[in-house]
Amino acid sequence: MKTAVMTDSNSGISKEEADRLGIFLLPMPVIIDEEIYYEGINLDQQFFYESLTGGHDVSTSQPSPGDVMDMWQQILAQGYDQIIHIPMSSGLSSSCATAIGLAEDFQGKVEVADNHRISVTLRISVMEALHMAKEGKSAKEIKDELEKRAYDSSIFIAVDDLKYLKKGGRVTPAAAALGTVFNIKPVLTIQGEKLDAFAKTRGMKKAKAIMLKALKEDLEKRFPGIDSKYVRVGAAGAGLSPEESGQWQAMLQEVFPDVKVYYDHLSFSVGSHTGPGAYGMGFSIVQDSSIG
Repeated sequence: MKTAVMTDSNSGISKEEADRLGIFLLPMPVIIDEEIYYEGINLDQQFFYESLTGGHDVSTSQPSPGDVMDMWQQILAQGYDQIIHIPMSSGLSSSCATAIGLAEDFQGKVEVADNHRISVTLRISVMEALHMAKEGKSAKEIKDELEKRAYDSSIFIAVDDLKYLKKGGRVTPAAAALGTVFNIKPVLTIQGEKLDAFAKTRGMKKAKAIMLKALKEDLEKRFPGIDSKYVRVGAAGAGLSPEESGQWQAMLQEVFPDVKVYYDHLSFSVGSHTGPGAYGMGFSIVQDSSIG
């Protein structure tokens, strides 16, 4: 059984990395002033955030059904027997439900895992899928395993500017105005499929401290005594400079000294809601210590 692993750019995996690892990557579309761009193909971090902050009309979209099916057909034409497709969480986008519906026409050759993850935790799911595919497991076996352990993960995000959450309807205009005046930084969490409020504090320094404490406590409470070799921790950011991202990664490494901390840019699907200057982090639990 030869199983292909496919995901979308919400995983934080770049096109170059996907090509090197043998992962098939579907770029997410972004619409800027009515023109469609594709994340990581003809749209980079700088242009995206310059457009977002420069008053341009920016929105994200799910991939077209035609693009998804074309990619599946191209993969199967390369000699693969099956495909395990791991899109972003169904609780955050309709792209997962759409893919599940489309897969029905492929007679079991395509399995879509509703893994309830995004960003740094979705990356680890993809790496686990790749590991299982190399072991010869079928797409259905991989799907079942990923969905069984979907919630063995956690994400926290601190937002710098409330106006983007206001634009997306996640905070009221009045709350956004007050938050700006008092330098309020909301901390959001993704525990499974939904983005929820976790805390509010004044200043990004305090927001980072809250996230670091929360992630460590969540890991220790839900997985007491777990060997660090099965823990993966990711740092993330929206439009951060190399210096800022490096400092953030180092802060997480200090809190989790026995775990190798990696860094990914927040996907544009997330960044469009947080705006630039957002900081994120997450952990995932793996079954095999060689993964990631």
